[in-house]
Amino acid sequence: MMRVLVTGGSGFIGSHLTEALLSEGHEVVVLDDLSTGRLENLQGVQDHPRFTVHVGSVLDEALVRKLVDEVDMVYHLAAAVGVRLILERPVETIETNIVGTEMVLRAATGKRARVVLASTSEVYGKNDAVPLSEEDDRILGPTTKSRWSYACSKAIDEFLGLAYYREREVPVVILRFFNTVGPRQTGQYGMVVPRFARQALDGEPITVYGDGRQSRAFTDVEDAVRATVALSMSPAAVGEVFNVGSSEEVTIGELAERVKRLAGSRSPIVFVPYEEAYQPGFEDLRRRVPSIAKAERVVGYRPRVPLDETLRRVLEFFRTSGRS
Repeated sequence: MMRVLVTGGSGFIGSHLTEALLSEGHEVVVLDDLSTGRLENLQGVQDHPRFTVHVGSVLDEALVRKLVDEVDMVYHLAAAVGVRLILERPVETIETNIVGTEMVLRAATGKRARVVLASTSEVYGKNDAVPLSEEDDRILGPTTKSRWSYACSKAIDEFLGLAYYREREVPVVILRFFNTVGPRQTGQYGMVVPRFARQALDGEPITVYGDGRQSRAFTDVEDAVRATVALSMSPAAVGEVFNVGSSEEVTIGELAERVKRLAGSRSPIVFVPYEEAYQPGFEDLRRRVPSIAKAERVVGYRPRVPLDETLRRVLEFFRTSGRS
C-alpha cells in the first residue's frame, strides 16, 4: 500500500478519489485551500486513521515540497473549475492552474513520487469532432474571450507535465476528464447538472443556456475515479495522456427534460441566451464526446453507470443534504 497526496482533495472529484484510495488501503494526505472545496465533502473519512488533511494552497512552495517529499503518488486535482468562476476570476484561474502545477512537478523532480495531472476536455476547445481522441487538434477562440483562458492554462499544465517527464524523468500520467458529474458537485460555478437538479427540486425554471441542441457526454464520478486509480497504477500509462469519460451523448435540452422527469418536477424549461447567462460574445461548442479506446486498451476502462442513474444520485444528494 502507498502514501498518496491528493491536492484539491476536498473538492467534488477529489473527495470521491480520497474515499476510494482509503478503501483500497492507502494512506491519504489531502491539501486544499477550500476556495471551492468543502471539508464536509470529507466528513465520511475525517476520523479515518490513514487520513490527514492540510488546509493550505498549492501555491505554497514550501508546503507542497514538504508534502510531496513524504508520498509515493501525487494526484494533482487542485484547480480553478467552472465556467462562471473562470469568467469572473481569470487571474486566479491562470495562476492556480499553471503555477500550482509547476509547484507540484518541481517538488516531484528527483523524488520517488508519480504525478497524476488532472486535465480537462476543455483543452480541445471548439473542435467538435466525434469522438475526440487524445491526438486530435485543439481549436481555440481568441485571447480576448476569457472563456478560453481555462483551456489554455490546462493545456500548459499538460505541456509542463510531459516536459518534466521527458527532460527530468518525473513519472507523469495526464487525465482529461469529460464532464464528470455526481453527488457533491456544486452548481455555484456554472456546472449544469447540479444547477438543473437544484432548480427542478425547488420548482424554479430550469434554465438551459443557448438553444439546448449542444451535446455532451457526462461521466459518473464513480467511473471517473475508477479510471483515475487504474491508470495511476499502470506502468504503461506513464508519459501518456488519456481521455476519461463516457460515450453516452445527450443534448442539454434533453438533459433538462431527464432531470425534470426524474425529479417529478413541474418546473418549466426556459432557454436563456449565452450573453445573458455569461457575458457578451460568449463562445460555446456544439458537441464534445470522447474516444475512450486508449484507456480501455491500457487498463480495460469502460464506464458502468448510466446517465439516468447518475442523475438519480445527484437528485438524492440534494434532497438529503440540502446543499446548493
